[in-house]
Amino acid sequence: MRLDEEVFAVILAITVVGSVFAIAQIIPHSIEPFTAIGLLDAQCKIGEYPRHVIVGEPVTLCIFVDNHLGKVGLFQIRMKLGSKDNLPTNTTPLNSPTILSFSVVLGNNMNVTRKVTFTLNETGINVAIVFELWRYDTAVNDWVYDGKWVHLYVNVTEVIPP
Repeated sequence: MRLDEEVFAVILAITVVGSVFAIAQIIPHSIEPFTAIGLLDAQCKIGEYPRHVIVGEPVTLCIFVDNHLGKVGLFQIRMKLGSKDNLPTNTTPLNSPTILSFSVVLGNNMNVTRKVTFTLNETGINVAIVFELWRYDTAVNDWVYDGKWVHLYVNVTEVIPP
């Protein structure tokens, strides 16, 4: 009789553990939707970012955009110039003119890396090259700032510094 009770206890324990595991697999996990933007070097890798830029010379960087909103998204990247004292925040875009922009459509859980080439026309120290992430909001039928940006500080000169 004692053996039957032990067998029953083991079977009951396996059933309880199996049920908990099955329920955990069935219940949908709530994942918060998000987007991301990343700045990569000219080879579309992390690391060899320019520190000095010559006025009028082309600069190439790569921008990475990632969509995990749970739906297709229309995104726009806007490049602007700022400074250490003039950067966007997670609620307010940079109050500076857009120098270049491009748009991309991404399905859910999709990303894209896009090369961008541009020139800077004025000299400056610690110029912030800013790329902001915007998305088209169909509820308001307009572009909204997503609260995400990346930036790179460069010195812009007439010649290569020694």
